Amino acid sequence: MRVIAVDDEPMALEVVRSHASKVPFLELKACFTDAFKAMEYLQQEPVEVLFLDIKMPDITGLEFVASLQKKPQVIFTTAYSEHAVTSFELDAIDYLLKPFSLARFVKACNKAQELLKLRAQAHLIPPSSAQAVKEYLFLKTGYEQVKVLFDEILYLEAAGNYVTFVLENKKLLSRFTIAELCDVLPADRFIRVHRSYIVAKDKIEKVERHQVTIKGAEVPIGASYAQQLQL
Repeated sequence: MRVIAVDDEPMALEVVRSHASKVPFLELKACFTDAFKAMEYLQQEPVEVLFLDIKMPDITGLEFVASLQKKPQVIFTTAYSEHAVTSFELDAIDYLLKPFSLARFVKACNKAQELLKLRAQAHLIPPSSAQAVKEYLFLKTGYEQVKVLFDEILYLEAAGNYVTFVLENKKLLSRFTIAELCDVLPADRFIRVHRSYIVAKDKIEKVERHQVTIKGAEVPIGASYAQQLQL
C-alpha cells in the first residue's frame, strides 16, 4: 500500500516514518513538510493513503483535502481533537491524535487496507448492453463472509464504525463506516441522504421534505443532503 505523509513538524514525520517501517504492507513513498510540494507529488504519483496533519502554516489539512480532485484515503494526524467531526465529514479513514502509539497507527493502516480489499471484492462491473451483470459485495458478519447483491439492498444505516444493511428480507450488521461504503457502492444506484443513511435509488417509494419512504420505512433526509434529491 503506497503512502505519503505531510506534516510541518519534522519530528512528527519521523514518528510516521518509524511506525511505517514496522508495517509490512506499507510502502512510505515520501514525507513532506511543505504541503504544496505534496500536492505536486500527488498530481504525478499514485498513492493509496495520505497521512496528513491538520494544523499547518499557509494551508490546513482540511483545506488540503478539499482542494484535491483525486483523493487518496486520508488518515489525519493531529494534536488537536476538536477537528475530529470535520475530518470524518471529509470521509477520512481515521483520526490519529498525537502522540499515537504503534498499535493505534497499525489499526488505522488495517482499516485502510480493508477498504482497499473491499473495493477489489466489490466487482463493480458495468452492465453490458446484452445482459445486466449482478453486482455484489461481501460482508464480514462475525466469522462469516456473506455475499450481498446490490439489488437486495434497501438502505444502509450507520452507527459509529458499524453499518446495518437493510435488505429485502433481513438485516445484516457489518463493520464499516458510511464513508467507506460511499466509495464502494455505485453512485448511479445509491445516494447518501443523511449523515447516517444511504438508500437505493430504485427502492425509494416517496420523497418528502424531511424523509424518504422505502418499503414503508421512513428514512430521514439531512439538510445538507436535500439538494441532491432536488428538494
